[in-house]
Amino acid sequence: MDADDFSAVLSEVRRFVRERVVPVEAEIDEKDEMPADIREAAKKMGLFGFALPEEYGGLGLSMYEEARLMFELGYTTPSLRSMFGTNNGIAGHVLMVGGTQEQKARWLPRIASGDVLASFALTEPEAGSDPSTLTTRAHRDGDEWVINGAKRYITNAPLADVFMVFARTDPDAPRTRGISTFLVPAGTPGLTVAPRDHKMGQFGAWTADVFFDDVRVPADALVGGEEHGLNRGFGTAMGCIAHGRVHISALMVGMAERLVDESVAYASTRRQSGKPIGSFQLVQGLIADSQTDYYAGRATVLEAARRFDSGEDTKLGPSCTKYFASEMVWRVADRAVQVHGGAGYMRGVAVERFYRDARLFRIYEGTSQVQQVIIAKALLGEAARG
Repeated sequence: MDADDFSAVLSEVRRFVRERVVPVEAEIDEKDEMPADIREAAKKMGLFGFALPEEYGGLGLSMYEEARLMFELGYTTPSLRSMFGTNNGIAGHVLMVGGTQEQKARWLPRIASGDVLASFALTEPEAGSDPSTLTTRAHRDGDEWVINGAKRYITNAPLADVFMVFARTDPDAPRTRGISTFLVPAGTPGLTVAPRDHKMGQFGAWTADVFFDDVRVPADALVGGEEHGLNRGFGTAMGCIAHGRVHISALMVGMAERLVDESVAYASTRRQSGKPIGSFQLVQGLIADSQTDYYAGRATVLEAARRFDSGEDTKLGPSCTKYFASEMVWRVADRAVQVHGGAGYMRGVAVERFYRDARLFRIYEGTSQVQQVIIAKALLGEAARG
């Protein structure tokens, strides 16, 4: 995107986040629901398709530009980003990376506009950090595929219009080679979405289990078609998740900036012993550590995004930045509560809410421990296998 146009987009998003979303954060948290006017405003701004190609109605941002946009979106409740994150990220990228031209033309314009909300149905009750062990199956029956299985913690499932469903199509193949992806519209007979989950945090972002009981879809629902998509879903998923790791890392950096700002504001105004608590050196130390963490996280994400765009590193870098950023924002959130003292433990105070929200980042898009394994194996090669 032209630099001036991109600067205008960043400015508009910054105003939207700080003037319209930040004032209703507590309401979103309390009601566990995103206001309809916020959703509509996000659609008009093109936020449902910022990472999708311009030819399909998106903004076509690079990973580097996307990271900078996520810094702005991360300044508020992560449920805002979650509302359109799957369209831009792991769900939309399934079609970008693996879809046929017909599938892209049919679905991507509506996904980019926000008229269609897409969900990425990969995780299962016994296949989370290692999705290659998934047990949902699909078998061919004439001109249709029949899908059976269950998915867990699927973001936007209660609202989704279409699901990108990963299922095992060759039970005899090595576990990473016998998986395919299917486009399954909501409302397809046999597809059931459970009531939404009750989570620790990130209220306003809905997740739920999804069940498939003899769900029938036509042959052309196979993402990529027979020639390019059959039994290649695992590779597609991993590519989408790598992009998502950089994406979500940038969100964490935005949250860290907000937490530092909240800590500075509170330490500047809260008085103890007749003076601001910011005059106490141990409080200063907490804030200095958080600012340093934020600064390092921002630099790490931008470097990972740059190398992702160039193709230099689309695996190790995303895992490194996701691991660092998720642990970093958790430390910053913990210090923010500490700076606020008792007030930081009270509902209705922003840092208490962000503390709950931040905990999930060390789990989804691959846990911190999974990132450690990926990083170590990439560096050690055969030595890591003993």
